[in-house]
Order: sequence, then C-alpha cells, then structure tokens
Amino acid sequence: MKYCPNCAATITVKIPADDSRERHVCEACGSIHYQNPRNVVGSIPIYGDKVLLCRRAIEPRHGFWTLPAGFMELGESTSDGAARETFEEAGAVVDIGPLYSLLNVPHAEQVHLFYLATMKTPNFSAGEESLEVALFDEQDIPWNDLAFPTVKQTLEWFFADRASGALNSEFHVRSRDVLRTEKI
Repeated sequence: MKYCPNCAATITVKIPADDSRERHVCEACGSIHYQNPRNVVGSIPIYGDKVLLCRRAIEPRHGFWTLPAGFMELGESTSDGAARETFEEAGAVVDIGPLYSLLNVPHAEQVHLFYLATMKTPNFSAGEESLEVALFDEQDIPWNDLAFPTVKQTLEWFFADRASGALNSEFHVRSRDVLRTEKI
C-alpha cells in the first residue's frame, strides 16, 4: 500500500502509538490501515454417502479437485458465505450445518473454515470457477489430485469421524495450522 485510500496521501509503515506491530499509517489524515487475514469459507456438501467436489477452472491449482469454497464477502456470515460459494461453484443448494474444520494458513494470510452441509437435492452443475463437479464415495476421492492441503485434511478428518460415528454425536471443531512448506 503506497497511498491512503481515504485522502490519497503517501503511506508510512511504522508502529503507531498504543500498538506493537508495524502498520500502514497515513501521516496526513491519521488513518491506520490494518492488513488482516482473509477468510476462505466453504462446505463439505453431502448427498447420501457421497461428497461433492469441484475441479478448479481457475488458478491456483487449475484442474485439481477441491471442496466448494472461496473468499468471504463483506456483509455476510461465514456460514452464509459457505452456502453462497457452494452454489456459485457447484450449483448445489445446501443446508449448512455446524462448523467442521478451521485451518490457519498464516503464510498465505488466510483462515479456511469448512461447514458440514447437506445437499437438498442431487442437483448440481459446474459454475464459472469449476471445470466439472461430481459426487464421490470415499474410495473414489481423487486424493492425489486435491488442490489444497486444507481440503485434504478436512476430508481425512470427515471420513475418519464418519467411520467412527463421531459425526452422529457431539463433536468439536477440528483445527490445525498449515505449515509454510505445504502448498495451499
């Protein structure tokens, strides 16, 4: 950031009074411009025993499979964003359930949140950001062609929890930090 979006003056990077981190500060109008992680919200869309995945039509990881997810928009909740992304990328209407996984990806300045979701019907279609969309049994998941470690981790947790019956009882949100060495 070079210029203040409020007054167009030049920005200085410094530690403001009463802060402990460097921030982008406008010396002219005094605005402090915080840069914070972006939330990626998505779902684990389930129909029967199958999970809906999308093959990416965009970079990064064009052609690889993922859960429907994307950046949260201003003015929406994380669960509303997950439902929107599921519809936009997979054409699926879902009932959003509980938050299932939260993965911190600090090196990409992101936090990934995935909700359990039940598809209302078996209807789905590829959106503009998807080459194709398909329902998969666990054994048919294209594990070597998943786009991101956060998706792989979420699916591994999901199938393990489903097999153990943990999804049918009270469970805690799964979480972990994704290492810088893992591709997102």
